Amino acid sequence: MDDILMLGIDIGGTYTKVGLVNREGELLGFRTFPSHAQGEFTEFLRTFRKNFLQLMDEVPEGMRVVAAGIGAPNANPYRGTMEYPVNFTWGDRVPLLEQIQPIVGMPVFLTNDANASALGEWRFGLAKGLEHFIVVTLGTGLGSGIVSHGRLIEGTSGLAGEMGHVEVRPDGRQCICGKRGCLETYASASGLKRTAFKLMADEPIPSVLRSYAFEQLDGKIITEAALEGDPLAQRAFAYTGYVLGSKLADAVAYFHPQVIILSGGLAKAGNLLLKPTLDSMEHHLKPGFRKSVRLLISEMHGANAAVLGAAALAWERAEIPVAES
Repeated sequence: MDDILMLGIDIGGTYTKVGLVNREGELLGFRTFPSHAQGEFTEFLRTFRKNFLQLMDEVPEGMRVVAAGIGAPNANPYRGTMEYPVNFTWGDRVPLLEQIQPIVGMPVFLTNDANASALGEWRFGLAKGLEHFIVVTLGTGLGSGIVSHGRLIEGTSGLAGEMGHVEVRPDGRQCICGKRGCLETYASASGLKRTAFKLMADEPIPSVLRSYAFEQLDGKIITEAALEGDPLAQRAFAYTGYVLGSKLADAVAYFHPQVIILSGGLAKAGNLLLKPTLDSMEHHLKPGFRKSVRLLISEMHGANAAVLGAAALAWERAEIPVAES
């Protein structure tokens, strides 16, 4: 059965990535192209078809692609749609499965992008062999995927586990979802940036970050400054970790996972984020939960991680027999 490949499709607000993934999580072909999120859905489909056909020409001799998995924001796996996706102008309910399945000509499975990340960690990453874990993706926003008792928790619409939109403060920061005080407005690359600017406005802390306009500053710049000892950047990370850790403690109370894995661009900050997050989580946990949950940084980074997650969905749902060792 080692001649089988899965097609992983990650649809993002800026780029879409597609790849061919084998059973061991090796990427044997890869394409990335603009999603045209601010254009028409038909424009995306044309570009997807072109790149899919090019990718299929690269399938190694003797191998076959048998199914595809899609990770997309606001995906409803039961309807096969992407519903009210922020930053897309494709419509309120985008018929992903209905339109993509005829193009690829194979079974296609859909889940939201954060759940795809969790499945990728489960099959290929640090959650391999576990039955209880949470993956938190820290990018522009905050996504999360939860596995409990060996099952991905999707809820009634596939959107269960949206930790990014739990409330930190009722009158807190405005979120793009329309609510105020959502976790992702504090614990994400964009949240880190907002924290840095608030610190610059409130306190006379010297910092190289003061030379940047709001539009210029990003999580990578703040991370580099913090690693170089910038006191304001380090304070921004400490606050971000404190807020994130407090909400991870809530998640532990609900699910008591074996492991929580932090992934995404902001997680590349490593111990800058990990230590204050772990300290805060332990502080906010009730005694019976303390020291019982490991907090780890994902080893799956970059564009490939999202594709591996989508492919992992196909490996799980396509019911391919396990190869004999």
